[in-house]
Amino acid sequence: MEKRVSTQDYSDIQNTAESHNAAEGEVEQASAASEPSIETLQAQLATLATAYESAKEQSLRSQADAQNARRRAEQDVEKAHKFGLEKMVNDLLPVVDNLERALAAIDTSNEAFAAVVEGIQLTHKSFVDALARHQVIAVNPEGEPFDPNLHQAVSAVPNPDVEPNTVLNCFQKGYTLHGRLVRPAMVVVSKAPS
Repeated sequence: MEKRVSTQDYSDIQNTAESHNAAEGEVEQASAASEPSIETLQAQLATLATAYESAKEQSLRSQADAQNARRRAEQDVEKAHKFGLEKMVNDLLPVVDNLERALAAIDTSNEAFAAVVEGIQLTHKSFVDALARHQVIAVNPEGEPFDPNLHQAVSAVPNPDVEPNTVLNCFQKGYTLHGRLVRPAMVVVSKAPS
């Protein structure tokens, strides 16, 4: 049996189909309008990539700055430990110089001064050993080439027997503390004969 569709039903079916088609069209238009274009997405991606690289670079720079600050602080502490004695060493060096002058000036052949000489020698050795324990090393450059980083030339004497700028005599020893010059050696250097 066939069922007949009335004009009213036909019209309702047609309206329903049209409204369905219209709704689909609106959905397609709405989704097309809400989806950004490929160019927009690529521009956003490029902006985000640039921001990421900038943030990454800033983070690396901050880490490097922190590491450098830590290293400088460690070096400052190490230098303070190494060279904290420099003032005291400068104050003690004249005492060592005076003991050396006393040993040079005293008559060692006289038996009456034997005990005094021995006492001065022991005191001098004690001072020098104490300084050496703290990495204070004497610079006594006789016969060596002149080094302006370690020596201070007091005078120059012509001498044909040695090369020019050779240390002939050391008036006062120099000293280093952990390799750093505390006091230069006062020396007489040779020069070429005129």
